[in-house]
Amino acid sequence: MEENEMRIERIEQHQAFGGQQLKYRHHSDSLHCSMTFSLYLPKPSASPTSLIWWLSGLTCTDDNFSQKGAFQKYASQENVAFLIPDTSPRGELPDDEAWDLGQGAGFYVNATCEPWKQNYQMYDYLVNELPGIVYDLIPNYSGKESIMGHSMGGHGALIVGLKQPERFSAISAFAPILNPSNVPWGKKAFTAYLGTDETTWKTWDATELLQKVGEIHPPILLTQGTADPFYAVQLNETAFLANVKDTDEQVRYEKKKGMTIVISP
Repeated sequence: MEENEMRIERIEQHQAFGGQQLKYRHHSDSLHCSMTFSLYLPKPSASPTSLIWWLSGLTCTDDNFSQKGAFQKYASQENVAFLIPDTSPRGELPDDEAWDLGQGAGFYVNATCEPWKQNYQMYDYLVNELPGIVYDLIPNYSGKESIMGHSMGGHGALIVGLKQPERFSAISAFAPILNPSNVPWGKKAFTAYLGTDETTWKTWDATELLQKVGEIHPPILLTQGTADPFYAVQLNETAFLANVKDTDEQVRYEKKKGMTIVISP
């Protein structure tokens, strides 16, 4: 704990439903910049506390879900902590004038192309660096964790969960980008971060990963609103569900008619 306290700085603390909504700043060795993350800790309990990761969508920061998600009441009741990382590196770093590339749009991959590869190592940050900081902050941590996200964050939750199926108890996604290799958002980001060789994109595409792992994965729940303006072009589920085997009861896809699932910036 003493080492952790030297590495991070708590910059916000708010009471919420008997628990605490916290915000931290730290230097990231993976991203070579200062990063923030938000963490909700439920009210103190004698029972072990589990953890849910929330990955946000394009243009978001760690503030969007912590301030607008209205999850704290239920997290406290269920004795669950919530970790909300930022969506990309920040600061005097490579960026793009467009809203769907660069800062706020890290896509949770490890970039291999210039000018992005030095800083945009979001997968390594989430998988290897951030857990070593956050686990120590959760009193009586159970060691059990699940991951979920929205839009670009739904894509992130799926690729992280499918790449580490033994680690997460469940994967959930709201209006996720399921097949980024074949939609405009994903093609733009993958070309910039990973290059033009589309075979290298497969390891960051949930549709491709699902085909590779088969039925060896945590339970997956996907929810999509049919009134979502991005649904038809960016969020289509056809290719993903085509790779779900008939015997795979671990994947559930729900459409909510007339619903828009958006957490705005």
